[in-house]
This record gives sequence, C-alpha cells and structure tokens, in this order.
Amino acid sequence: QVQLVESGGGSVQAGGSLGLSCASSEGTFSRLTMGWFRQAPGKEREFVAYIRWSKGSAFYVDRVKGRFTISRDNAKNTVLLQMDSLKPEDTGVYYCAAARGLATPRERDYDYWGQGAQVTVSS
Repeated sequence: QVQLVESGGGSVQAGGSLGLSCASSEGTFSRLTMGWFRQAPGKEREFVAYIRWSKGSAFYVDRVKGRFTISRDNAKNTVLLQMDSLKPEDTGVYYCAAARGLATPRERDYDYWGQGAQVTVSS
C-alpha cells in the first residue's frame, strides 16, 4: 500500500505563490506516475497536472499552464507543485495521487491518494 502525505499550501493573496509537496512511502516511487488534483468548494475534484516516471515529462490542465510547475525528486520519493500567479479560482483542497499505469488526467486511473492540503487564494 502506497502512502502519500501532502504538505505545504496555506493562504495567499491573488498573484502570490505557494508550494505543495507530496512524499511517498513507495520504494518504487520512480516508476509511478504522480498527479495533482484539486477540489473547490461545492465542486467535483478536477485534474491539475501529472508527471511521468520516465523522462519526467509533464502535462497540465489549460487553466494552470504557465503558472503551475510539477516536478519530482525520485531520490527523495517526492513530487512538488509550485503554484505562481495564483487566482481566487485556484482555491481548493489539493490532492496528490499516484498511478502504476499509464499517465492520464483521469481520476479513476490513479491508485493511491493523499489526504489533501488546503490552498486558499483571496482577492
């Protein structure tokens, strides 16, 4: 069983930056696709970004492209999400997720989930 623990997040004004970190207990972390999802109040959880285990290539949802950066440190079993130029609509609970299969933006393709970290952006 893979355990994922998020840290970081918090509150910031619009235009500011925050970072999220997700630590995995999985010894084969380097072979996992890692993703970030978020859930705004009253809305369904949505895909934000993923990073493949091979070559570290990343994919983002359009609304965060150019503002968010996902990265991974396989030596530390950690995936990061750097969030810049934050907007109030970025507010929500951010979840780290891991997939053993192919990298996709589909929630159902992820096998393991963290507990979530709150991000609040005020206008």
